[in-house]
Amino acid sequence: MSSRAELLIALLSLLLLPATGQLLHLGAAINIFSRYGYLSISMRVVPRNDTDTTWIFREPTVDIFKNSSLHPAPLSMKELNQPKPIFTGDFHMEFCDNLKQLLQAYFRDFSVEKLDRPWRAFTGSWGRGTIARHLGINSTYLISPNCYVLIRVARHREKARLSLQDEEPELDDAVAREADSVRVGDTASVVNFIRSFGSHYIASYVTGNSLYQVFVYSQEVYRSLKQKMKERGVAALSNSELSSYFSPWYAEHIGRIKSASGNATVEAWAVQYLRVHYYFFTYPSLLKLHGDASLLKTLNELLGNEALLQLDLRTLVPAFKDPDKRLWFQDVVDNYLKLWEVNM
Repeated sequence: MSSRAELLIALLSLLLLPATGQLLHLGAAINIFSRYGYLSISMRVVPRNDTDTTWIFREPTVDIFKNSSLHPAPLSMKELNQPKPIFTGDFHMEFCDNLKQLLQAYFRDFSVEKLDRPWRAFTGSWGRGTIARHLGINSTYLISPNCYVLIRVARHREKARLSLQDEEPELDDAVAREADSVRVGDTASVVNFIRSFGSHYIASYVTGNSLYQVFVYSQEVYRSLKQKMKERGVAALSNSELSSYFSPWYAEHIGRIKSASGNATVEAWAVQYLRVHYYFFTYPSLLKLHGDASLLKTLNELLGNEALLQLDLRTLVPAFKDPDKRLWFQDVVDNYLKLWEVNM
């Protein structure tokens, strides 16, 4: 049997982790292989057609570290001394030459160590209809040579970052025993460890909610607009200029304003209060928030703690005290993830 076939067989054997820890928390381990391409099913990152909107994260997890080894990173002095802003979060405008860059931009704040294209872990299973629905645009605009601008206003509610006490955090006893059984050069021993305890752990996350909107442009208009923004920046543009560039006068298509959590109440507010009138065009636009303290203040209250906005997953190399085992575990995970990205 070829080595490639052996790797693929081993990949298929990476089953779901037992659901021993269902809540989003630092240090929790997940098996990235169990739902690669389908992570948007178990993490609320885009609007969903479900009746239960109370959850943010329900990917099966395992607690591999003992609590004494986990220390949330303290806030910096800069963060502590920062005055309370009108809007607690950030504003993004990203220029995307194609659909691939648009998906990458949406998942910009999601990282998975050893994955070159982490957004594929969420979108690998999405067809054209699903992509169009999640992004709020018509599927006819998902083909080349269309270009895109993604605008997003994200309200941060909770954030946490892990600071391990030392290079060898104290492991749960069962995890330590399984880590000891991993043998350098034995792929199956690594597969067994991943199947039992996972491949990655949560190093940081941010939850809250966001509103986002996609504008579709022809290549010629897109290049001109991108150059203007590069030369001057959004802050230097007047509201009338922004209304012009991001209107049906220039855009081929203006997407619907969506909330990451799918909160219909917030989306309805946006349609009513973020409506722009430009000559004979009338349409909702997130850019109406630009420079409007009153609208931002209202939105700051409306966007609750309903979605996962940022996530950093790191490989479980801290579970191995032996440097050779650490390197072997990392090599196996790296090889498997590359195969997963190619074959998904």
